[in-house]
This record gives sequence, C-alpha cells and structure tokens, in this order.
Amino acid sequence: MSILSPLLALFGIRKKTPTGPQERIEIYVGNLSYDMTDEQLEKAFAKYGTVRRARVITNRFNHKSKGFGFVEMVYRVEAEKAIKALHDKTVMGRKLRVNEARNGKPRR
Repeated sequence: MSILSPLLALFGIRKKTPTGPQERIEIYVGNLSYDMTDEQLEKAFAKYGTVRRARVITNRFNHKSKGFGFVEMVYRVEAEKAIKALHDKTVMGRKLRVNEARNGKPRR
C-alpha cells in the first residue's frame, strides 16, 4: 500500500484496477542481478499492477541469489503489461528475461 493511498482516498480518488476475474499469474524473471532483493523485484513489477508475491530464488546453503525469481500477479492484463514492459529491459545492470512461468508442464 502506498503512502499516498489514504490521501487519495480522502479526496475520493481511487486507483483503477481491472474489473476482470482475479487469477494467479506466475511470471518467471531471469538474468537478475545477484544483488536484487525480493522487495526490489516486487517494486519493479508493482509499477504495472497488483503484485501478490515476489521472490528471488536463492541457494539453500549460502543464501545467495541464483539470478532468477518469480512474481505472482493478480490480474492477467496487468501481468501481460509487465511482461511486455520489462522483457529485455536493463535493471541493475542486467538485461531481464521475463515471461509467463511454465508451471508443471512436462519438458522434453
């Protein structure tokens, strides 16, 4: 929630949200900077819509980033907008690879 939200609500200004059905869309984000945190990843995607969760995948032994992560967004329209805007964009010195995650689909 933004600091401005209460002020905007006071004046009756609301953030527009899509009216379509909510669904969970998981987005794969590759080639992340090894210094990027969950919060920074969430902030990058929050510009395009409602983020339910963002996580940078880390090594379980030394807790250092593996260079990729996942972002869950609430609305497909916003997720597609974020994917289009952030794919091949340079963030923290690295060119991101962003696409919809392939959950549980068999690989050949």
